[in-house]
Amino acid sequence: MSVTEKNAAEASADGEARPHALWRVRLALAWAALKKNGKLFVENKIGILGLALIAVFVVMALGYPLMTTFGPWRDRIVYDPIIGFDAEMREYEVVASEAEVVDPGTQMDAMTAQLWCFGSIPGDVCEVPQKPAPPSSSHWLGTDPLGRDIAAQLAFSTRAAFLLGIIAAVVTVCVATVVGSIAAFYGGWLDNTLMRLADLVLLLPLIPILIVLSGMFTVTLPLLGLMIGILSGFGGTAIVLKSQALSIKVKPFIDAARVSGGSQTHLIFKHIIPNVLPLSFLYMMFTVTEAISLEAILSFFGLINVDMSWGLMLYTAQTEGFLRTGLEFWWILIPAGLAVTLLAAGFFFVGRAMDEVVNPRLRAR
Repeated sequence: MSVTEKNAAEASADGEARPHALWRVRLALAWAALKKNGKLFVENKIGILGLALIAVFVVMALGYPLMTTFGPWRDRIVYDPIIGFDAEMREYEVVASEAEVVDPGTQMDAMTAQLWCFGSIPGDVCEVPQKPAPPSSSHWLGTDPLGRDIAAQLAFSTRAAFLLGIIAAVVTVCVATVVGSIAAFYGGWLDNTLMRLADLVLLLPLIPILIVLSGMFTVTLPLLGLMIGILSGFGGTAIVLKSQALSIKVKPFIDAARVSGGSQTHLIFKHIIPNVLPLSFLYMMFTVTEAISLEAILSFFGLINVDMSWGLMLYTAQTEGFLRTGLEFWWILIPAGLAVTLLAAGFFFVGRAMDEVVNPRLRAR
């Protein structure tokens, strides 16, 4: 006899004397299911890769406070991701006219020199701040056009990405699970109303809607996560979860609970929703991917009120004209864009692996 069967037998034989035995059985069943599903997940290499990518960004998010408190980023004037400034100075020899400039990297005509070193004359040396500065020992990923450390910005923005993803995912799961379960359980006019609303949200273009909403009022990261969660929850996710809830509604244990006197609320929240949650958690991963990408798009357009994010880093590069320079200033473009891509890919890979755990048909293939 297995441990689970033994605990079940003890609970049924001595239920009155040991009321906590039911929780022991539930805990044993949950642990057995966790081990089984964990084994299936570990066998999927894509899921492991996704977890590794997410772990890298978790280390970045948790390591930023340590780096600014005990590490090399303690100088707030230099390494603050928002107001920090540190521009390397480059010396130029001032010559009389632009025609006499032989080496643009070391020489500057007198007219241009007046912009940086007022009162300078030919023969003087003019010091010009180099912004953006390439990667160096003091700035691992260089500085942006405003002289701010890109590595510090990258690590600081990781927390914003996780915050947005968590808010959007939790709201999506709550809305979609409740809407889908209620529509499947009651049917009729309520089902038609909720599903037509879901069809309408599904047909509307999400990015233009968010752009319009961002133009109407100030959008912060928590508010953006809430909007993405509501729109995603009332969209395609609700339709998928309703289909799952319909298959659970006809199960024998639902009829047994109804015959035993269970109320409609009890049936929905104690039986249907708990059995829909595994699929809900799967779509939670995909919602995080969508939220991170949408934040980067809206920040790139300058439509979100946020101190610093990966999308805002790209927005700064765009407004300063560095998107047209190709890879000459690669450290301004690649780190932020790569961070958005890798974190979104990490959650997507985990979602794909969870899909095989939740869906037995995929395992069969």
